[in-house]
Amino acid sequence: MNELSSGLNVDVLVIGFGKGGKTLAATLGRLGRRVVMVEQSDRMYGGTCINIGCVPTKALVHHAQSRRPGDSAHEWYRQAVGSVERLTTLLRGRNLQMLDTIDAVTVVTGRARFVGPKTVEVVAGADRLTISAETVVVNTGSEPVIPDIPGLATSRYATTSTDLIGTAELPRRLAVLGGGYLGIEFAAMYRRFGAEVTVLEVSPRILRHEDDDVAAAAVGILEGDGITLVNGARVIEVIDGDDGATIAYEKDGERHTLDADTILVAAGRSPATRGLGLEAAGIRTGARGAIEVDEHLRSSQPHVFAVGDVNGGPQFTYISLDDSRVVADQLIGTGTRSTADRRAIPHTLFMTPPLSTVGLTERQARRQGHTVKIATKPIAEIAAMPRARIVEETRGLMKFVIDAETDRILGAALLGVDSQELVNTVALAMRHGVTAGELRDAVYTHPSSTEGFNEVLATAS
Repeated sequence: MNELSSGLNVDVLVIGFGKGGKTLAATLGRLGRRVVMVEQSDRMYGGTCINIGCVPTKALVHHAQSRRPGDSAHEWYRQAVGSVERLTTLLRGRNLQMLDTIDAVTVVTGRARFVGPKTVEVVAGADRLTISAETVVVNTGSEPVIPDIPGLATSRYATTSTDLIGTAELPRRLAVLGGGYLGIEFAAMYRRFGAEVTVLEVSPRILRHEDDDVAAAAVGILEGDGITLVNGARVIEVIDGDDGATIAYEKDGERHTLDADTILVAAGRSPATRGLGLEAAGIRTGARGAIEVDEHLRSSQPHVFAVGDVNGGPQFTYISLDDSRVVADQLIGTGTRSTADRRAIPHTLFMTPPLSTVGLTERQARRQGHTVKIATKPIAEIAAMPRARIVEETRGLMKFVIDAETDRILGAALLGVDSQELVNTVALAMRHGVTAGELRDAVYTHPSSTEGFNEVLATAS
């Protein structure tokens, strides 16, 4: 930043080095557009996914699954954290290089704040840089929500996922506040590393958005692995002690306590818009701070776009990537692509084995008036899927929700080995009108998890 003049005028300013922002910066830079990428920390080149999100957490899931019964839990965990740090450092450098080698792109490290509709000031220590641009893309992501619970924010034992994955000491007693995707994923991971894990979830049921049979199968796996799940638990206080904290919570009208040496706050994430000075640019935000956008991801200022978590949409890296395609189409394409085009977007919860879903649940389909057929079978009973036995992971089930009149797949829940890959095939079939019968009768490689479709879909009734 010291090498730059005090002011820059460019074609495109991108605030935030996340998936959507970096993809747009690279695409436009290669076309000769003058682009500045601003990232507040050199530890976040490449964005949340490769530094504190998808990549390090899934790498830790892999290491946790690889630990053998005789391996020292603490040593295995310490080695895993070191391995993941080396991986993220490598990827961070490659992401910086991806933009730094494009002549038209300049990377600036510092905190950006709007001072006008088309102008931001970037601050790094005593240095200040003013950047003006015809097009601005905000890609600042999201940040953990810390609930307003007495004693939680100041507890020495409370942490977020960002800090926990960089801690080399394995917690002995881990309390997870929140049973959403992040909470369950971390609970499963740290239990496999060897920690004692308790999840406190305020809702009456874990995975409440899934069908009862799917949720019950997932809960059975989690509890079978030794995780304690406490539903309907409202945390009311956190009290620090000398070597841990006591969490007080209410359940069924009674007060209970739980002792832990580490508390993971997994209560969701909110758009990271604080300190951006959006009001100075006339950019409207919603109740939770998300930048309000239309279906083309334009904000209330037509030259300002918001991509990724910051616009309040689904908080997934692949959505941020698709956001970049929508914006690119506005800037250099036909201008017709929009977020309304998205159909059959899959999701995966990386417990062990993973739970992947797409489309409607059975409950949702029936509520919408569909006449449905259901195809379902436990993984352990699918004879045509020997891969599950080969890799010694036969827990879970496959479930398809099918429109009885058209044979179109309305949704699927795949709880089992390789489901994070299988669900993409199902989503593609749904988007292109491939029927359940066609998916059932297709030819798949052997032994693979995909061939389980042959047998499961034959059970539709």
